[in-house]
Amino acid sequence: MVDTKRRASVVVAASEAGKPLIDVLSSRFRYHDRNQWLEHIDRNRLMINGYLACADTVLRSGDFLEYCFQPIPEPPVDADFSIVFEDRHILVINKPPCLPCHPSGRYFHHTLWSLLRKAGIRSHMELINRIDRETSGLVLIAKTPEAAHACRHQFEKRRVFKRYLALVHGRFTEKRIMAQGWMAPDSASRIRKKQRFYPLDRTPAHHARACATVICKRKTGDRISLVQAFARTGRTHQIRATLLALGYPVVGDKLYGLDEEIFIRFIEDRISNADVEKLMLSHQALHAAELRLLHPESRLPVRFLAPMPADMKNLADQQ
Repeated sequence: MVDTKRRASVVVAASEAGKPLIDVLSSRFRYHDRNQWLEHIDRNRLMINGYLACADTVLRSGDFLEYCFQPIPEPPVDADFSIVFEDRHILVINKPPCLPCHPSGRYFHHTLWSLLRKAGIRSHMELINRIDRETSGLVLIAKTPEAAHACRHQFEKRRVFKRYLALVHGRFTEKRIMAQGWMAPDSASRIRKKQRFYPLDRTPAHHARACATVICKRKTGDRISLVQAFARTGRTHQIRATLLALGYPVVGDKLYGLDEEIFIRFIEDRISNADVEKLMLSHQALHAAELRLLHPESRLPVRFLAPMPADMKNLADQQ
């Protein structure tokens, strides 16, 4: 049976050797107090080197500690993913919007990784391209360490063709825009993780990384346009931040859309009917539509396509 329990693990440092387990836990991991850690130990949630732990166990340098989290409610997700391609080396998934790729934060069981494990994927499984939770489309998964290495190398060397579709606010009349510049934290935003695109002539002072995105027109409507985005680099939130900087925020985007305050209200579970109307979709309208690369085993070119989600396509067709 595949183990999909939520765990955290750590190796005991030399400076912690000779100390009882409970002392190390309560001083190093302060999200629980001493009594809470004692309760977790009593409930068999702590292991040392694969064996159930006791509070007074004296630790040695290099000991492997594991903590099994107690089950917590997870937000609902859209688990209706589909397999685009599979062989002994790789697996290509068309991920629906509102499904996280990998365990993080509040999500563990309700992730693509966990769902694939429960579906019986027992081999090595490494997600090569992790798209955002609300972004739909193609996810490439390596099923062997060798395939993972070969695929990662192509991504790192920018030898993978990536095409995205996006619905954006505004009339996108340009045939093609080459957006070259820098990605860096948005110092004007009170949302810590938000990034900002800066053009080449405006280099940010700190933590700037070069980026390049090509944006092409597909269809222009009165209020909404359908565009294609070709990511030449793979920076966090690159396409969404770039489109916002160009004046074409992504439809349904709570963070890089028309109003970033919607993101805060969403996180605090107080999003309003007016917010929902402004968003127009329950998820950001960004879709990873095409991947091209060399197969990690045969080294022959392969091409994968994924259709847009139905709600995104319906909105595009109305324009």
